[in-house]
Amino acid sequence: MLRRGVARLALAAVLARHAAAGAQPVRPLPLPELRFGVLPVGGVVESRESWTPLLAELSRAIGRPVTVHSATTYESLGEAIRRGQVDLSLLSAQLALDAVSQRRMNVLAQVQRHGGTPDHRAVLLVRKAGPRNSLEDLLARPEQWRLARGDSRSVSGFILPQVQLFLPNRIAMETRFKSEIVATHQATALAVANGDADVATNNTTDFERFREQFPAEAERLQVVWESEPTPPAQVVVRRDLPPELQKKLRVFLVGYGRGQGSRAESQREVLKALRASLGYAAADNKALLPAARLQYQLARQSALNAQWVSEAARETRLQRIESAYAEQVAALRE
Repeated sequence: MLRRGVARLALAAVLARHAAAGAQPVRPLPLPELRFGVLPVGGVVESRESWTPLLAELSRAIGRPVTVHSATTYESLGEAIRRGQVDLSLLSAQLALDAVSQRRMNVLAQVQRHGGTPDHRAVLLVRKAGPRNSLEDLLARPEQWRLARGDSRSVSGFILPQVQLFLPNRIAMETRFKSEIVATHQATALAVANGDADVATNNTTDFERFREQFPAEAERLQVVWESEPTPPAQVVVRRDLPPELQKKLRVFLVGYGRGQGSRAESQREVLKALRASLGYAAADNKALLPAARLQYQLARQSALNAQWVSEAARETRLQRIESAYAEQVAALRE
């Protein structure tokens, strides 16, 4: 029995040597792709083309493929974030606030626009010629006007006009107009230019792009109201991604378009096409405090303008709004 045991050990040693001699080097598995979420401005193809150069460089910088997840609406992009289908995304301030408040994403950086142009602001567009082209008439008789507006989570397409203009004049955008179209900024401007709506919410940056793409239609339009500057858009990342990857992403974004040389010049051209000519500045969740303030103002003004069964019911609602805002501010400052 001892001899048989020794023979087994010898055979095992021989087999091990043969296996080692013929073994192939173990290749590391390819890293999973990073999915970049974007809400197309103008169209899906145009948006992909604008982002392709930046994302190609990002892919090389982090050593893994980067793909684009294009969503057509705020709701579909928000749903993709909730389902974990997006790892990194450029979001409007309100959509970023939703993603961070749900504890799914963290802010990495925020957009910096060109210093030589006006601040990014919400605007109202009307036709230059026609029976309805004055702000005074709009506020006096909104029920006679056809509205084209953005999604309710759009800062410039809904929240700022509601907070700074309509609700202070006791006009609820969702109920007081003759009809409404909810669409992208490009589509709302086209609706007014083509006579399908009387007034559109928009913003200075997208209206600038609209002038370049639709000069004849833009010539029919005029701005009758501007808001205060909007909170900047934010680049957010899934909070469960490895910290070292998040650091690489922030370093890449902050460094993109900086410095001298032909490469930096090319990057700055890409940033111009993305309407972020000054690139991206490092930021954290505290950058969303202005968006939280806007959300609070919207909720409070809506409660004050609503019909209530009693004053006590209104006061209860206002207290809940105050409490929710305080909790949100504390969470963003952590």
